[in-house]
Amino acid sequence: MAVSVCYDKDQKMVITGVDCHCGSVHMPIDKDIYIGKGLIENIPAYIEKKQLGKNCVLVADDNTYRVAGADVEKALADAGFTVVSCVIHRDGDMLPDDLSCGEVLLSITRETEFLIAVGSGTVTDTTRINAERTGLPFVSVGTAPSMDGYASAVAPLLHRGLKIQRPAKCPEIIVCDLDVMATAPMHMIASGVGDVLGKYIAKADWQLGQIINGETCCPVCVEMVTNAVNALVDNVDEIAAKTEKGMRILIEALLLAGVTILIIDNTRAVASIEHNIAQYWEMILVQQGKEVPMHGASVGVSTLLVWPMFERFAREDLSKLDLETIKQNRISREKRERWMKHAYGEEGGKQIMRENPGDFLTWEEQERRIRAAQTRFADIQAVIAAMPPLEKIRQVMETLHAEMTPEEEHIPMDLLNRSMHCGKDYRTRYTLFKLLSECGLLEEYLADYPYPFE
Repeated sequence: MAVSVCYDKDQKMVITGVDCHCGSVHMPIDKDIYIGKGLIENIPAYIEKKQLGKNCVLVADDNTYRVAGADVEKALADAGFTVVSCVIHRDGDMLPDDLSCGEVLLSITRETEFLIAVGSGTVTDTTRINAERTGLPFVSVGTAPSMDGYASAVAPLLHRGLKIQRPAKCPEIIVCDLDVMATAPMHMIASGVGDVLGKYIAKADWQLGQIINGETCCPVCVEMVTNAVNALVDNVDEIAAKTEKGMRILIEALLLAGVTILIIDNTRAVASIEHNIAQYWEMILVQQGKEVPMHGASVGVSTLLVWPMFERFAREDLSKLDLETIKQNRISREKRERWMKHAYGEEGGKQIMRENPGDFLTWEEQERRIRAAQTRFADIQAVIAAMPPLEKIRQVMETLHAEMTPEEEHIPMDLLNRSMHCGKDYRTRYTLFKLLSECGLLEEYLADYPYPFE
């Protein structure tokens, strides 16, 4: 049965066709997701239906409180809810860091029964991790279609300047009011599109993991992501015009991507090397005290950077690989440890290596992977051939006047070079960049990005 999406009389999303026997554990989709117009006034009824309680902490920043937070607060108060507002004030953009998380935590009292986030990525993730730590349910009210994390159960956070991923709660209720979402500026909409376009890379890398390592690849999640991103590409003019149809397609794409995280309890279907690179830019720029580009925008730019590597690899002749030379040129454990500390900082490098011990391969395992790629190269080529032409992706981004180069994101050359080499090291998750490295091809492919370490 194919995956399909429809809505009931209350504008609640109904997803069918997600039964699967791929072998991975599947979590039920038991969250209430509402997409429609004029939904803010209905939020109290949605909460009462889920029996979350009457006492809440409302989390927002200055912008999101103005856009929707004040209206949500009034709707709740008028319905008899007790609301403690935690509006986080910053001179610049709010970050999902130690300070923001602490402000929310200190707003929670013994009487608090649930949390409600009014915002997009940063507000939602800051609330999400606090919901996880306190055991409280939370509600997400979206304010911009700028990222895919609304339905996620993972919180990307900044801890002491390092970008970390932590398991966290998925909201019990997600409310995306199309009227509110349409007020988002075009650069935020372009950011959401960039985040969705990166799913083509995540999907291909996941399938490579299945081919090389026998990793379970859920066909339902692949179908959900593929359908969502294809619909977005086919309707980019509607999105650029901020029509109701366009906003619904973009929001559905973002939410369905998040639902895959809920189903398999990880981000494999939606994040890979393109996210690693974008997250690296963010953490280094934060450490340097510089302005950070929007997450989705960075994902879009990094997607354009890595896409040609896939196209080139599809033309590779792996039969010419010299395994003895590859073995002799293997990086030693000691040098890799030094590289990780150089790329991610002393503390960050140690933490990433501690959380990803599988990245220290034996030669026997590396050789097995190389031979698997040689044996099943036709399958790898088929995965890459299923990706749309890069020019089509560029056209989508151009239509939205999206940022398309690292220069537009104000990414300095040294940071760009380092990110292209160390993005593969952020997590054990298998990617084309890991395969290139294991085959001794990565430096050749990254000749335009000089290796920033000796």
